[in-house]
Amino acid sequence: MNVSEVTTFADLFVICSGRGERQVQAIADGIVEKAKAAGRTPMGVEGYAAGRWVLIDLGDVVVHAFVPEERALYRLERLWGDAPVVLRVQ
Repeated sequence: MNVSEVTTFADLFVICSGRGERQVQAIADGIVEKAKAAGRTPMGVEGYAAGRWVLIDLGDVVVHAFVPEERALYRLERLWGDAPVVLRVQ
């Protein structure tokens, strides 16, 4: 989601789901690994130990990796509904 017009702390939100905590952690590991390979060290990673909602702060990009129950509970797509979706992959 392009949130650059609705917030000042990021330009893009990436929102994704894993089937369970271990898969969410694996998604987070992959994102951090690729970011570092591209020369972008995350400013912070939150929620990794629990693996239910992992937030990776890359500065202008914030990644949210959820288990399905947490994603349905927090509904970030609805909360940030004024932001246009850049790409949707099912």
